Amino acid sequence: MTAVATERAPATRQRAGRRLPGWARVLLWVAVGFVAVSITSYQTGVPQLTSSGTVQSAVRLGIPILLAALAGLWAERAGVINIGLEGMMILGTWGGAWAGYQWGPLAGLVAAAVFGALGGLVHAVATVTFGVNHIVSGVAINLLGAGTAKYLSTLLFEPISQNPRESPPVPKFDTYSAQPLGTWLEQLEDLQRVGISDLAGILGGLVTEVSPLTMLAYLLVPVSYLVLWRSPFGLRLRSCGENPVAAESLGVNVYRYKYLAVVISGALAGLGGAALILNPGQAGYLEGQTNNRGYIGLAAMIFGNWRPGGLLGGAALFGYSDGLQLRSGETSVHALFYAATLVLVAVVAVQLWRRNWFAAGLGLVFAAVMYSVYWFTDELPEEITAYTPHLVTLVVLAAASQRLRPPAANGLPYRRGED
Repeated sequence: MTAVATERAPATRQRAGRRLPGWARVLLWVAVGFVAVSITSYQTGVPQLTSSGTVQSAVRLGIPILLAALAGLWAERAGVINIGLEGMMILGTWGGAWAGYQWGPLAGLVAAAVFGALGGLVHAVATVTFGVNHIVSGVAINLLGAGTAKYLSTLLFEPISQNPRESPPVPKFDTYSAQPLGTWLEQLEDLQRVGISDLAGILGGLVTEVSPLTMLAYLLVPVSYLVLWRSPFGLRLRSCGENPVAAESLGVNVYRYKYLAVVISGALAGLGGAALILNPGQAGYLEGQTNNRGYIGLAAMIFGNWRPGGLLGGAALFGYSDGLQLRSGETSVHALFYAATLVLVAVVAVQLWRRNWFAAGLGLVFAAVMYSVYWFTDELPEEITAYTPHLVTLVVLAAASQRLRPPAANGLPYRRGED
């Protein structure tokens, strides 16, 4: 028996050594998705799938989701479930509009972070100090954020805008484009060559009319990774979400780190609200403008398996689906069923190579369903396309549910000195 185990060990190590690292697998699936969308754009005659305008809309709509996802990451890595992201974003939208109208976009950005942090502080007091159930506290924060913004809007905005549900126009951040690269990419996109024009459209959308707030949001992704995974502070914070009792025994002030994490989470969610106010494309504060992006940000974080890189991909996916349905509606979303079919075919091929017959058969069934929807319909009803981001959220969470690994003590009550 020992000899057999000894013989199998090198083979196991050899198979493990042949596995691609995580970043390489992500890049491979990004390439698969790009090829699928590029082929779909050519076969269906819908260039909006990869146009620079669609990508610009996707970036603008994805930034609030990305910041909300980062907010959820910081809180939950410390062991505090933050369902209240939506309410903190609402506070950020009001604070950003109020200060932005008074003193300009930079002041609006700071005020949005402060208002969001105040929402995070309330959540921290309820969950960390008083031990309130995290879900109950998060729901209360959502209600409190919406009610507070409505009251303050009626009090301060109505005399100016004559409407208690919206603010007067708020100054926006300037946007910047990478020139002459943007012009060159636009020329390549206009050629309408398969693959080349698609890539040019995507890259052109990423480097054209980019605001400082967008740059800040993308910068916060590697910063969050370096702080949480490559610093002593991040190690202590994450230990509070994995095993707070062990962290306490090593001298970590668990309460302090949980408070810091949830307040930072609130500030990031407030910045997500500011992105709806201070980026081009929106006049100012408008009641209900977050449109459940806090929940979608939470879904992006779960899709990313509580990792910064993964949640960036989730935010990009949700922002793309939202931007696509706003840009070209029923036709483009309908064409996505063709692209989804191609991606599922690739998934089936991978599962067959791994000899995972059940997963391959299930993927084949879903591919047949996707293609049937595309083949037997010309476009989707507007009532369905309007909820494309929400439907994508449900599908992605269902697909990702098997590989998730949340922090071990996430959402569990903690009291100092208890085992």
